[in-house]
Amino acid sequence: MANFLGEFECKLDVKNRLMIPGALKKQLPDVEKEGLVINRGFEKHLVIYTRKEWDKIVDDLSKLNSYEKKTREFIRYFTRGASELTLDASGRVLFPKALMEYAGIKTDVVLACQFNKIEVWAQDAYDAQMDNEPENFARLAEEVMGGRRPADE
Repeated sequence: MANFLGEFECKLDVKNRLMIPGALKKQLPDVEKEGLVINRGFEKHLVIYTRKEWDKIVDDLSKLNSYEKKTREFIRYFTRGASELTLDASGRVLFPKALMEYAGIKTDVVLACQFNKIEVWAQDAYDAQMDNEPENFARLAEEVMGGRRPADE
């Protein structure tokens, strides 16, 4: 599993292409041959996965019970708009217009790495999300992680 690291502020060019920052591209050594998949996030943002990670997600989804209505709806909404991304010769990717509209992306974007995925946010939406940090982050950490033992114990 890939573990991406970093947060990158970027600008789309006039053709809505994004130049993958060099520091991030180094974390994607097989991207030219493997490819990327972009999808809607749970909030109003986009998510980029390597093709290998996306295939794992699709494999998990295919094991769900498609006879259940909630499952079908979830799969439908989760995969809606999922598209392949390929890097051009200059190391740029073109975002699908419908996904950009969904996420409110115009020109300024933030690529926020989270473990095996890269979130793509409109700069203003990302700033608003981060400005909404819980008043007591330590309490949130305790609620989410308090019952877990650190990996090095």
